[in-house]
Amino acid sequence: MIHKLNPAVSAITPQNDPWDPIRSLHRHGKHILTSVELTVTNLCNMRCEHCAVGETLTMTEGPKIPLSKVLQQLDQVEHLETISITGGEPSYHAATVRDYIVPILKYARSRGIRSQLNSNLTLDLARYEMMAPYLDVMHISFNYTSAADFHEVGFVRSSHPVKQQTSGKLYERMVENTLALSRGGMLISAESMINYRTHDKLSDIHRLIVEMGCMRHEVHPMYPSSFASNLPVLSLDQFRASITKLLDERDPSLWMLFGTLPFYACSMLEEDRRLIRRLREEPNVTVRNDPDGRNRLNVNLFTGDVYVTDFSDVPALGNIHSDTLEQVFERWEAHPLHGSVNCHCPAAQCCGPNLLVVDSYYKDVDFTTRKAAEESAS
Repeated sequence: MIHKLNPAVSAITPQNDPWDPIRSLHRHGKHILTSVELTVTNLCNMRCEHCAVGETLTMTEGPKIPLSKVLQQLDQVEHLETISITGGEPSYHAATVRDYIVPILKYARSRGIRSQLNSNLTLDLARYEMMAPYLDVMHISFNYTSAADFHEVGFVRSSHPVKQQTSGKLYERMVENTLALSRGGMLISAESMINYRTHDKLSDIHRLIVEMGCMRHEVHPMYPSSFASNLPVLSLDQFRASITKLLDERDPSLWMLFGTLPFYACSMLEEDRRLIRRLREEPNVTVRNDPDGRNRLNVNLFTGDVYVTDFSDVPALGNIHSDTLEQVFERWEAHPLHGSVNCHCPAAQCCGPNLLVVDSYYKDVDFTTRKAAEESAS
């Protein structure tokens, strides 16, 4: 098909975050499909306790859908702006990098589409260097203050004991790879979860992320999902205190991106609104509206199943062997769950909560009837 020309591709900055669905909402007047996430593997060399897709990880996997079919599907998404590649560890097999990831990244670059890959960066540097010329964002998880933390968090769900010496070498390689790729100009975005382990030491984690040369620090509260389903859940007060402390102690020169926050300008609590105001006013701080359930779908490259997100309990809404992605997105728009969180507050530049946030903290709240307190006051 003939695509409408994408807007001029500009640098990814705090003022220009292509993954925020508020951008396409403003441009098109409604949420449309502009982002596709591809699950290219269910294999991983780690078993992190907070992994949102941990229950889907396997020891072996079958053949993937032919690349030509994947690109054909992407080609039919008229307003596609971003592609995310995830797993498992996408670079687990060098063949996956060579035969799927690099061609997909080249395709994205040829269309002016921004790309991101989610990795733990613990494997051979050469695998990541293969992607470097075509990849826009290397997204890593970083929730550690030491190799001991890495061992305790990253292998707690392993089916067999992992020696600290072994995990220590992986930790060192991750840090070395991050430093090397950062020096080479790659935009590495290190994500930290706010959870029972990290909430009181995010500032220490932040300092290490700065030292590794990362260009962005992402911060996301952890919600009950997959491996994290039975872990202790923080209270909203704990989340608020942790974020406030991090803002007080962060390096203001580094872009800090907060996502899936459980705080909204329509809150009745002044402490919530005060935090939202501070996040809005802090230099180099942004709050991303969640793409899942807004402008993004996830495609499993083994089954062809299409989901709202790779970690949601919502069953597959279609399959690329029988549906186009646009058709699946229209099906999601008609889904009752979509209507329950489909709200937009222009005053707060907010697209509302995602399904995990609602289920964790706001089961009895109808966000579609609320407005930002500042807007109500005016």
